[in-house]
Amino acid sequence: MSDTKTIAIVDDHALFRKGLSALIAYFPGYRVLLEAANGREFIQCLEAERLPDIVLLDISMPEMDGYATAEWLRVHHPSVKVLALSTMDADTAIIKMIKHGARGYVLKDAEPAELRRAFDEVLSMGYFFNEILTRKVMLSVHTLVEDSELRMFVKLSDREVEFLKHACSEKTYIEIADEMCVSPRTVEGYRNALCDKLHLKTRTGLAIYAIKNGIVKIN
Repeated sequence: MSDTKTIAIVDDHALFRKGLSALIAYFPGYRVLLEAANGREFIQCLEAERLPDIVLLDISMPEMDGYATAEWLRVHHPSVKVLALSTMDADTAIIKMIKHGARGYVLKDAEPAELRRAFDEVLSMGYFFNEILTRKVMLSVHTLVEDSELRMFVKLSDREVEFLKHACSEKTYIEIADEMCVSPRTVEGYRNALCDKLHLKTRTGLAIYAIKNGIVKIN
């Protein structure tokens, strides 16, 4: 029993929590430690000597949402792994959860096998990689070896760095173009050039790179 890893489920839908808890009971080596309807209730239920290994964290919840809860855990219990569990697959939601400390992002309509894999990978490798947060994206921002092509970071222009900062916001590309006083096509050019230099494919990947490499500071 000592090898059993514990899970906390934080979601404001009771039926979903119960169903998820029943599912996890079939995963060898895992058990649900606690359930909570929102971040505030979750924090009140925590015991310092019995912290969960993984927190499955919904984003949209009353009283204290997933962003605030993930940030609280990042500050107070950084050893606890957070997996965002949501119906939202927008870049802005993903970026924001990663900024606040999430180690992976699982959609609520994912297959049980993917959830089980998420548990295994977040514990063994520190992050869970899937089609939303690809292995290539996450490794690119965490493995900057001396001869890595990703060291192209030092050759980024001032305008590319400025674009990266905007990419970490919830602004659209048209709004970013207005802020930078350029055309939307020029902004697309910055994005494409950065993706080529850093071997990334999405705005999410660019934003995570900027955050992890100190271009954008987490408040």
